[in-house]
Amino acid sequence: MTKKTDPFKYSLDRLEDVADQISDVLNCPITIEDTHHRLLAYSTHNDFTDPARTSTIISRRVPEKVINRLWKDGIIPTLLKTDEPLRVPQIAEVGLSSRVAISIWKDKEVLGFIWAIESTQPFSDEEMDLLKMAAHAVKNKLLNLQIRKTKTEERNQELFWKMLTGHIHEKDEMLDLFLRLGMRCPDTYAIIIFRLRDELTEDTEKKLSYLLETTQQVQVLLTTVDFNEFIILVSPKTEHPLQDIKQFTSGMLKQLSDRYQLHDVQAAIGGIYDHITHIQPSYKEALAVLKTKERFPVETEQLNSFSELGIYQYLDVLAEKRKGSSYSSYSLSKLEDYDLRHHSNLVETLERFIDCDSNANIAAKQLNIHINTLNYRLKRITDIAEIDLKNMNEKMTIYLDMKLKNVPL
Repeated sequence: MTKKTDPFKYSLDRLEDVADQISDVLNCPITIEDTHHRLLAYSTHNDFTDPARTSTIISRRVPEKVINRLWKDGIIPTLLKTDEPLRVPQIAEVGLSSRVAISIWKDKEVLGFIWAIESTQPFSDEEMDLLKMAAHAVKNKLLNLQIRKTKTEERNQELFWKMLTGHIHEKDEMLDLFLRLGMRCPDTYAIIIFRLRDELTEDTEKKLSYLLETTQQVQVLLTTVDFNEFIILVSPKTEHPLQDIKQFTSGMLKQLSDRYQLHDVQAAIGGIYDHITHIQPSYKEALAVLKTKERFPVETEQLNSFSELGIYQYLDVLAEKRKGSSYSSYSLSKLEDYDLRHHSNLVETLERFIDCDSNANIAAKQLNIHINTLNYRLKRITDIAEIDLKNMNEKMTIYLDMKLKNVPL
């Protein structure tokens, strides 16, 4: 049996030249991407293309809608498991014509992908074998790129950690640091923390990095890891920073759950600032959100940002003020004593009622009781605690007293 000639055995210096060489051999348009779907090189002389390829070349990255569809259709998960060429059928909704894709592997790690558009007719078995040879030829070049990228990321993480801990905090220092990183200092930004239940493994960190690199909702500037926390500095892209960052955060949580079955991830968004010296405060506020979510998991289940915490921002301050004092809430004590003696739950009823913005219908549903039962309990609460639930001052005072019960003094 005659051994097939490898047309890629002669090494070329530039990755762009390699892409052109593969295109010449297979007679089709070629793109070479890294594992985060950023464009590394593409063939230049073939006239045939499609909207997805055009957008990729213009923006230097695959459009997010294309990536999401390839995940949904199982294309990317398959590429991450095999070194064989994979046929990708046309997906007109995202501007993708029929392709053949192959992963570029080094040992058990994917370094990138080659995408070849089938411009005239489906690839033959011989062309599939040629594409496998091309992937082997590209391997060493992508490995060198990855080594340089890893060194850069390690340096960036170290500098970012100095910002988070306040070791670098003066304006001139910060501006100089971003200049050294080759980045423009963000006009508006926030710190986001994704906290996992267990320590981040290298595999999980790669999955998080992948999602950050492929998102186009916000600009991800810097990242670092602290045990089970993945910390990022983001800058919004529109004039609605909080909305942008919240949508990005909820999207990340959904993708972590859907794609990687990481369901126990908590997210926290620090304050949004337009002065670069507030990176450390934003980080501390994100940590405060996580701390609050631990103490009040039910009430804050849907809250991720510091700006939405309301009274929960101030409970630590109030708890500190109460420390060492002889203060005791008369009304709350009366309700607690009544619950203890009658095995009732008036305190829980009142807290849930105020949690629901005093909406009796919603509170009754959450308590799983009839609204008439709730109204009876509220009347008993008013009588026993001697408070007027229509008086905002009285209502908020006992509400804070109930919440402070969960803050250690």
